[in-house]
Amino acid sequence: MRQIIIEPTENPKVMKFVADYNLIPGSLELDRSSDISEIPLAQELFNYPFVDRIFITANFIAVAKQDSVEWEMVAESLKNVIEDELLANPRIYLQKRKEMYQIYAEMTPNPNVMKFVSSRLLLDGFVEVKSREQDLDVPLANAVFKEFDFAKEVFISDNFVAVTRDESVQWHEVMVAVRAFIAEYLQNGGGISNITAQKHESPVENIINREYTDNEQKISDILNEYVAPAVENDGGKISLLEYDADTKTAKMLLQGACSGCPSSTATLKGGIENLLKQFVPELVEQVEAVNG
Repeated sequence: MRQIIIEPTENPKVMKFVADYNLIPGSLELDRSSDISEIPLAQELFNYPFVDRIFITANFIAVAKQDSVEWEMVAESLKNVIEDELLANPRIYLQKRKEMYQIYAEMTPNPNVMKFVSSRLLLDGFVEVKSREQDLDVPLANAVFKEFDFAKEVFISDNFVAVTRDESVQWHEVMVAVRAFIAEYLQNGGGISNITAQKHESPVENIINREYTDNEQKISDILNEYVAPAVENDGGKISLLEYDADTKTAKMLLQGACSGCPSSTATLKGGIENLLKQFVPELVEQVEAVNG
């Protein structure tokens, strides 16, 4: 909290409000005809109709009032306003605030993958870098690989970054460092991806380069409505990659935290396979996983 001391002056119409640091270089004199669009403190003070002029220099603000009020009635109120405004803008002028990125870590069903969730959107879609040797123009992933030797894969989607570790560390040992690094990287304006993000609606089209058949579209629609939201919540992605009508087998592409996850097979068999059998029993009898 900025502490302000009230000091009377020789002029009974003027009161000084003294701070414990220099407010601005030089001086600033303002009246009600001045441009105060970039000075929130002046805007707040001039909301009081009895304030005539404001003079700011060195470590104090001098306020000149009209005769209609006495200082005993208003000085404390002005002091509170000044303290609040200096807390928000210590250098008087409106600060150009950087876009703030709040990052928190979130576990996923895959013990090797940690999800780092941002308060701001990172990508409209997703990109996946499967190894540090993969030559993709994804600055955020490259920065993570360069900073952390244990990082194996990076999956960036919407508002999160999912990082896959190797066996040399445990997440409880490095989670705080990774979270802090990603937050600082984004806060300093680091680039995220220079390649076109894949769209969530039909990510497999980039892999198989074909349109879904009517039956495949039915299966995909069920996945998108009932399965995809929960999977994406866990830092992964699941899509229909291939459908074999003869064996009634649906092959699923697993990406992000889902790829290589020990629980993915159980989830496919115990959850998704049963779901598809329930909704489209004429189409699906079994599902298989393909790690992306």
